[in-house]
Amino acid sequence: MFYVKNVPGWERVVRIALGVIVAVLAVAWIKGVTGIAVAVAAAGIVVSGLVGFCPACAMVGRRLDKSRRAKD
Repeated sequence: MFYVKNVPGWERVVRIALGVIVAVLAVAWIKGVTGIAVAVAAAGIVVSGLVGFCPACAMVGRRLDKSRRAKD
């Protein structure tokens, strides 16, 4: 399961930070199934930030150039 990274380093940091914030807020403020759904979606964003690969970006053809891929 080796995917080519398609999320730059700065965006990975943003995805992780915002994903954690949204997940915490969803659990704290949104009750029921909606809160769980929002928390799961936020967890998916955190995972894409940790891994550096976003399936939605891959579907639209987004790629990092080779020099950036080596750094990230």
